[in-house]
Amino acid sequence: MQPTFSSSRILQPVRPWFIFFSLIMAALLNFLPTAQWVGMPDWVALVLCFWSVREFRRVGMGWAFMLGLLMDVADGSVLGQHCFAYVLLAYVSAALSRRFLWFPLAQQALQVMPLLLATQVVQVLMRMAVGAEFPGWDFFISPFVATLLWIPATFILLLPQYRPEEQDPDRPI
Repeated sequence: MQPTFSSSRILQPVRPWFIFFSLIMAALLNFLPTAQWVGMPDWVALVLCFWSVREFRRVGMGWAFMLGLLMDVADGSVLGQHCFAYVLLAYVSAALSRRFLWFPLAQQALQVMPLLLATQVVQVLMRMAVGAEFPGWDFFISPFVATLLWIPATFILLLPQYRPEEQDPDRPI
């Protein structure tokens, strides 16, 4: 018998405040000075991709645009660079969400990697279109690190939705 890595637990509906909190925390992680280090993932892209796959009716291109605008202003980068990249990421993630959820987590991470890499490529192309220099190949390490973080991020972001394993027999629901 082959081991399976997918969970058969039933999840509770996600609370909108938790989605908002996780997206704001991702933005705050991007604001840290460590975000400029080589290999640090784009936390907003990772969390936005996660929620666009899991809750595409709640988190979509509007959230992506607002977070992208926030990141553009915070980074002092080309206005619209993060907006455009995040909107594309949210759109493609939502379009492929049903496909992604069929796979186990490790294969989901491999499916998400091209999306995160494309987000970085779009940002670099927009920077270079206005005259910036190529940032170097080490700029493209972060999508691969974010791919490795897909599995722990999934567990952390789904943690509040898990129902308890043991049910109380005296509880009506």
